[in-house]
Amino acid sequence: MTTTPPTVAELEAQQLRLTLPRFTYEDAWTLGTLLTDLARERKAPVAIDIHRGAQQLFHAALPGSSADNDGWIDRKRAVVARYGESSLLVGTRFREKGKTFETDSRLDANLFAAHGGSFPLVVEGAGVIGTVTVSGLPQVEDHAMVVEALERLIAAS
Repeated sequence: MTTTPPTVAELEAQQLRLTLPRFTYEDAWTLGTLLTDLARERKAPVAIDIHRGAQQLFHAALPGSSADNDGWIDRKRAVVARYGESSLLVGTRFREKGKTFETDSRLDANLFAAHGGSFPLVVEGAGVIGTVTVSGLPQVEDHAMVVEALERLIAAS
């Protein structure tokens, strides 16, 4: 699946649209299960992670994924925690300015990765309360899988 990278404006609009009315432990399970089902259907070799603050609420590793995916999850999640925006949006902002996150953010590349796949869990009236992250596919596809699952979760609420 080849996906065209979205623009900053598209990513900003997407993030506004994907605000959740609430996010409970049950919602974390539902979202994690949605992502796992999508990955299984597509035979995607991904790891999936959902955090609320510092607490990990869901983690799954599918066939073909590795411990490297967990490292990518941590680094992408750190970007969302720092910027409050999707890791793809942060990286795209740098690229659209002709810069690179790795050089121009002045953050440790061993701790931060502005590659697509981590998305803030934004709850109406509460702001960013956590993250949902996928790692294992090309970055735009990781991001698209998270967006698809969030859209399904919101539609079911």
